[in-house]
Amino acid sequence: MQHIISMKNDIITLGHGSGAALTRQLISEVFAGKFKLAELNDAACIDNHITVTTDAYVVNPLFFPGGDIGKLSITGTVNDLSMNGSVPAYIVASFILEEGFSIEKLKLIADSMQKTAEEAGVKIIAGDTKVVEKGKCDGVYITTTGIGFLPDGVNLAAKNISEGDKIIVNGSLGDHTVAIINARQNLGLDPAPESDCAPLREVIEILLNTTKFKFARDATRGGVATILNEIYEDTGLGMIIEETSLPIKDSTTALCGLLGLDPLYMANEGKLVAIISEPNNDMLSRLKAHKYGKDSAIIGKVTKEVKGVYLRTALGSLRPLLMLASDPLPRIC
Repeated sequence: MQHIISMKNDIITLGHGSGAALTRQLISEVFAGKFKLAELNDAACIDNHITVTTDAYVVNPLFFPGGDIGKLSITGTVNDLSMNGSVPAYIVASFILEEGFSIEKLKLIADSMQKTAEEAGVKIIAGDTKVVEKGKCDGVYITTTGIGFLPDGVNLAAKNISEGDKIIVNGSLGDHTVAIINARQNLGLDPAPESDCAPLREVIEILLNTTKFKFARDATRGGVATILNEIYEDTGLGMIIEETSLPIKDSTTALCGLLGLDPLYMANEGKLVAIISEPNNDMLSRLKAHKYGKDSAIIGKVTKEVKGVYLRTALGSLRPLLMLASDPLPRIC
């Protein structure tokens, strides 16, 4: 991978938290070496059965159409556990609170966390609280640790991917980013776009039960294009995405046109990228019957025809989807 972090400056930028190339290189060059990490996955498997993940949430604003920082913290943790096929079970949550933050708002966040945990079938079992001086925190930051269990025989990994496999998403792309932009910038879009924030364990179960399922990753920071570029770096296999097959809402397309954004690079909080070998109508029907998969679509294929990730446009030309250095919108989750 091209070295794009200027380590000589010795500072962290917002781009290092964007989930794109800067984040990947920061993890590789700093944390992976110091902590002796063999793999850079969202969740680690212990003794082949226990899965652990951790995450931090600093989204701005704290409340947005379709969710809030509390709901986001549970769905994000559940989804990180689910993507390798694990069954999420327990969550530990810690809170950094700013002096002066509204207790009523904190109650709303805690209630949202509990409701989302119940929907996802997990239990919040412990936590911690710290308070910092006014002006030292944007109201509340949440960190979580999730624990799950990997069933026997489940093995989802990039190394399983091969030429000819198909690429699937479970719904419209860019919804979370559009909701955050509208809320953060007070754009006043009517109706207000809603985040797709959702737990995806049941979507994973459908894929596990109906097809030759090889790999999954939730398309959060950096979006679908970043995930596909990471797969290319890990496997050397190219990918072609079909523009005419992408499920993107008209409102998202319109906003992207105004702001110069690309839905393929925008964050989602209830969408995954799945790689499968033999998709069929039964699998797609079952996905579309689920509330978090109604706009599921096969969007492309794994191929040796190209080196890298490409979008086949509606006109038939191939446009490269490069790995971005950083996401243009910070504090998205």
